[in-house]
Amino acid sequence: MAGTKPTGVATRGTTNPNRLRRVDRFIASLPVLRKSEAIVVDLGYGASAITAIELLSRLSRVNSSLHVVGVEIERERVERAAPFANDKLHFIHGGFETPLPSALGATQVTLIRAFNVLRQYDESEVLAAWKLMQSRLAEDGLLIEGTCDEIGRLSCWVTLDREKPVSLTISLRLRGLDLPSKVAERLPKVLIHRNVEGEKIHEFLGAIDAAWLKHSPLAVFGASQRWIAVCKDLRSAGWSLVGDPKRWRLGELSVDWAAVAPKSSN
Repeated sequence: MAGTKPTGVATRGTTNPNRLRRVDRFIASLPVLRKSEAIVVDLGYGASAITAIELLSRLSRVNSSLHVVGVEIERERVERAAPFANDKLHFIHGGFETPLPSALGATQVTLIRAFNVLRQYDESEVLAAWKLMQSRLAEDGLLIEGTCDEIGRLSCWVTLDREKPVSLTISLRLRGLDLPSKVAERLPKVLIHRNVEGEKIHEFLGAIDAAWLKHSPLAVFGASQRWIAVCKDLRSAGWSLVGDPKRWRLGELSVDWAAVAPKSSN
């Protein structure tokens, strides 16, 4: 894809160490990451290379052969990151078209993490960006697109395969949490303006809040126990929670995309 003009615009590039720990932990649990020579892209890593460096550190614990490629649309950011590159960590100029360094000898990507990128775009631009990134995935590849707060305590993302969105995941620091719906301010761009009466995401967040308040007596046993009870209630009420229930104790839950998708784009 050499010579191709990057697709997208430069974002603010705000990065903080450890900000993406929640989504990185989720990514590390995915079976597709165990593939030999897996390639993971940190798309739009920002003004600092720290998120790509941390991503490699976390994922190499489960697959020492994988590569991480940081992709940035601003050349200056790529040049700034270059001193941190090594045989497993690469940096390249690009956008949603997701180029790969020629040295890797690969044309497809195992996983793309695009975090705090589309939040700065218009909602109308999301689907086109998704499709372009999805086109770069291997047959069993995944796209993780989402948003978190500045210190990583509130995080939310959509998981997509090559064809469609698969699930929505919410991951929260439970200690000191007032209401889980606080994550609404960090919903991915495709949902953030849909948290209104009549939309499924609004109903879902309301159901989480109601269950959280209902199980407040369990707080004496720890926030994780309270959250596990919340997730069990949601499942009993018919919400299609997906993934391993063991992750509930981490303050995380995933729900089938169809249960929360915008009414106009199921």
